[in-house]
Amino acid sequence: MFARHDLVWLTNRGWQRVASSAPPQARAALARWRDGGWPAVVRRAEAGLAPNEVAIGFALPPRVEDGGKMKVGCCVEMSDVKRRTRALPLVGALDAVPEQWRAGLEELERQAFDTGMGLAVYGSVALAALTGQYYLTPHSDIDVLLQPTSRRQLMKGLDLLSWHAGILPLDGEVVFPDGRAVSWKELRAAFAGAPGTRVLTKGLDRIALVLPEELMATLEEEQWTN
Repeated sequence: MFARHDLVWLTNRGWQRVASSAPPQARAALARWRDGGWPAVVRRAEAGLAPNEVAIGFALPPRVEDGGKMKVGCCVEMSDVKRRTRALPLVGALDAVPEQWRAGLEELERQAFDTGMGLAVYGSVALAALTGQYYLTPHSDIDVLLQPTSRRQLMKGLDLLSWHAGILPLDGEVVFPDGRAVSWKELRAAFAGAPGTRVLTKGLDRIALVLPEELMATLEEEQWTN
């Protein structure tokens, strides 16, 4: 089953579908993408998407002249996907980030690993690592995916991200076992806020406001130890 932020590599027919639906001003950049062997990213499904289709997107590099960004979205058939992986692990992006971020991200990755979690990245950091193109600026965020399986991992992961956000421009989401995702900053604020505070979740098929307790119910309970 596909999930948001999955990476997909297309067949020749898939690229033909992309080219046929892309705006003319994006076709040269998409041809370079195809020739580079780079993946598309799975995005939230559109209304009317057929059962045998998946929605994908390409976030093209910022334009040199004005810094503007173009995102191209389209749909392909599942048979147009020849390979799929989950989002890029953080450890696979470390060589692509600016030197001033590297030590902090290495420590974040190590601490997350020690709690049994792997962190992934998406957005500009992932695209810079995957394509080698110019995406990162001094104003870029580091979009991370925290993917806990237990309540203990979730709370430890939120604490880690919050602490490291004091020295790194961290953003991103918590992805729960059922595929729903929520901004980790929004979730942390909800835990600290008034009872009944809802958070905005994003899934492959829909977005919804839910209570954090509904998301917590998808996680395993662990016995806390010192």
